[in-house]
Amino acid sequence: MNQDRRLLNEISAKIKKTKRAVEQIDYVAEDVSAKEFYDYMTGEIFSEDTTTLQDVLGNEFLMVHELSEMSELKKMGRIIDKQVIVDSPKIVIYEAHFKAMELELEYALFKKDYFWVKFRLKQHKESVLEDDSNLPESLRPRGEEIFHKFSNLVKNRNI
Repeated sequence: MNQDRRLLNEISAKIKKTKRAVEQIDYVAEDVSAKEFYDYMTGEIFSEDTTTLQDVLGNEFLMVHELSEMSELKKMGRIIDKQVIVDSPKIVIYEAHFKAMELELEYALFKKDYFWVKFRLKQHKESVLEDDSNLPESLRPRGEEIFHKFSNLVKNRNI
């Protein structure tokens, strides 16, 4: 029980820190509780994402991504729980994911972490654009737009 409470306290602290961080790039995140965050991160998914809760808690950019993804889902009227990903239309999940990806990359650029931007663009290209059978075709252009926009922004960075 104490371990669960410690984890929820850690999540809560990370959420607060991340909400302040995204305000620097003019994004206002919805209120997300530690329980919602935990449920979302440990809930059912339809993809083969191997990112763990600890991975996210240990990386400020992944925190931005996940918090903004949950926030976007809330803005669309979704309830954040262990089933939200599998119970929502894929188009809703991918719209939230793409907005979160943009915010994550914008935040990484703001922090001047060009290595992270390039790393995540490579992941985005390989796992979403080239190898994701769940990606709704109507959203493929949006995914490609994100890739090209941020690739161009970091193209001339010598990393």
